[in-house]
Amino acid sequence: MRRNYGYGRRRKKRGSWLWLILLLLVAGAAGYLYLSPRFERIPPKVILQPSFFWAPGKSIKVAIEDNQGLGSYWVLLGDGKREVTVSSGTFTAPQRQSVIAVTLPKESGLDPQKAPWHLRVEVKDRSLWNLGEGNRAAAVAKVLVDTRPPRVGIVARSPSVVKGGSGLVIFRATDKHLEDVYVQVGKKRFKPLPYRVKGYWATLVAWPFRDEIFDPKVVAVDKAGNRTEARIAFERIDRSYRVSWIGLSDRFLQGKIAEIARLDPKIAAITDPLRRFKAVNEGMRQHNEALIHHYTAAPSPVDFYRWRLKAFYPLKSAKRVADFGDERHYYYRDRNRQVSLSYHLGYDLASVRHAPIVSSNPATVVFAGYNGIYGNMPILDHGFGLYTLYGHCSSVLVSEKEHVRAGQVIARTGKTGLALGDHLHFGILVQGVEVWPMDWMKQNWINSHINAVFREADRIIGGGAKP
Repeated sequence: MRRNYGYGRRRKKRGSWLWLILLLLVAGAAGYLYLSPRFERIPPKVILQPSFFWAPGKSIKVAIEDNQGLGSYWVLLGDGKREVTVSSGTFTAPQRQSVIAVTLPKESGLDPQKAPWHLRVEVKDRSLWNLGEGNRAAAVAKVLVDTRPPRVGIVARSPSVVKGGSGLVIFRATDKHLEDVYVQVGKKRFKPLPYRVKGYWATLVAWPFRDEIFDPKVVAVDKAGNRTEARIAFERIDRSYRVSWIGLSDRFLQGKIAEIARLDPKIAAITDPLRRFKAVNEGMRQHNEALIHHYTAAPSPVDFYRWRLKAFYPLKSAKRVADFGDERHYYYRDRNRQVSLSYHLGYDLASVRHAPIVSSNPATVVFAGYNGIYGNMPILDHGFGLYTLYGHCSSVLVSEKEHVRAGQVIARTGKTGLALGDHLHFGILVQGVEVWPMDWMKQNWINSHINAVFREADRIIGGGAKP
């Protein structure tokens, strides 16, 4: 019987091709799964700090990200024995980055005695890898739960603060995890210095003369975000400040103003005399005052056992020719034609031409140079956030970082800057806020509102042996 060997070979060959095609299909499918973004294998990321303080109601932010798209997340809080879910979510649309805001529940059921707690964040991406389960990532942080707010108490204070004036407060603020403490006055924060005994603080405060409301309070915040506020019960004394209407002459506009305008090319390019005056009186003034505030914003440390001041008396036999806080309206020919508005932030004192100016108290020079409308101007730091400023000087006899002794001549009066006659513009600032100089020019006020407060605080605090 004759066998058909050719047919068998063809059949065997056809089967080999089928296996090869099947192998190629499997390899292609495997390659697709391996290379397709929908089956990517890179796990997501959880960006979580290793430990943090937390209080009920406080929110923290956790950043999560994935190279293709986030799927879902879970945030769990645990005390070592049990965990509770405090947040979870699913991303319905492709999103590569997100920030989760997590708030600690007020009632978690966890044991506050089991410290520290832990926070676990788990994230899954949108990948179909792992049989559709995707890639996962997790991060754990130590949670230091703090539910107790700082303790704050006023120890001693100045009896009163006049509108535009200043005062002193000494207080206690304690917390195991204290992070920040300050005195809030409107939008301004006055930074206190540690006072003698640990947990006690002292600061000068100011009532800005343009603010109608003065409601100072001590604010203490711990690392968990717990916050305590305590009002400072100063007697508030209202004070009215002068309103002046000043006519502008052509001689003044073409002389002094044109001279000062040359300091700024943009202002010098203004041809209209009234617009140029406004640019000097408002624009340049704002820039000059920003420089002053920069150098006077922070309180320098002092030795509270020795920090005592004498009344400021910078110019011998001086006559006051302009007051602090004047609201000055400038007009040209007609009062109804107001050109500009500004406020006078110091006392103008006049004596003789080029009269010597002295520093009444020890200080460090923080600025000595030319400052636009203020002319030649040194600024002295007396410590504890108290600064004095001397404007329009004909010459400055001290340099920056120089230590000045009480009674030392630091400059001579003049008419540099926006000044028509020889005089001294004397300003006092408390942590960058201009205050009424007259308080600090009276020894009885310094004794009753500053020195007496130190004595009262020391009597209450006790301890803190003197060196």
